[in-house]
Amino acid sequence: MTNLREWIGKSETKTALIDERQAELMSATFDKPVLTEGQALPACWHWAWFNDARPHSQLGRDGHPKRGENSILPPIGLPRRMWAGGDIRFVAPLIIGSTITKTSTVEKIAEKSGSTGSLCIVSLLHELRDESSLLIEERQNLVFREDPKPDAPKAIPSQPPIDAQVSRTVTPDPVTLFRYSALTFNGHRIHYDVDYARDVEGYEGLVFHAPLTATLLLELAQELLGASIKAFKYRATSPLFGHRPFHVHGKQEGAKSIVWATTPDGVQAMIGEAE
Repeated sequence: MTNLREWIGKSETKTALIDERQAELMSATFDKPVLTEGQALPACWHWAWFNDARPHSQLGRDGHPKRGENSILPPIGLPRRMWAGGDIRFVAPLIIGSTITKTSTVEKIAEKSGSTGSLCIVSLLHELRDESSLLIEERQNLVFREDPKPDAPKAIPSQPPIDAQVSRTVTPDPVTLFRYSALTFNGHRIHYDVDYARDVEGYEGLVFHAPLTATLLLELAQELLGASIKAFKYRATSPLFGHRPFHVHGKQEGAKSIVWATTPDGVQAMIGEAE
């Protein structure tokens, strides 16, 4: 991995119609009432728009677009990609039927070495605007890692908060994972190709999408606060899987809500803070 910092500042802009049909499909996936033109898109549903539509010949081993020449992501030589977390500021909602422009910029690149090998963390800034103003400002962190090694030490699990005011069980299934992958045009094979997920990337089964977990946590935070969320930051700490029920929890602390997801074994999988 050389000269990766030369990619800092590289940006791309995409424009998309927040169309009624895609919103309808998202509503069906989340078991929500159908939304129509003129209504506000729920928070974090914007991830179903603005996604890369690359030819099959431009995809990498994992199903993601190849990094480098045709991407704002640098040509990182590490094969495994993870959505590690982010920080979102919701200025105003996206309205169904509106045309939105998204500008993505590489803000930071950090190369590290840990107990499991080399890591590269790429931080992206996404700005979503209508014709007149900024609507969403989002920072997204992607982690690139080596393939798993049989003798690598196991990661120390993160312990979740205590004293949840509300807890719910989420029972995932392959259909939900397929639908969300399709709607976000996410070709990452860990979400639908169980042989690849298990035999190549070393997971125990299909991986539940980190942004989908974040969306579920944000919904819970909004319910606890009883108001629209203005800011949400979250961090993934352990994978969740498509064949095992997991739990989401939350508690209110003043004007903030702390929300987290736990694996069936009680390990923290994601934690977030909303206000």
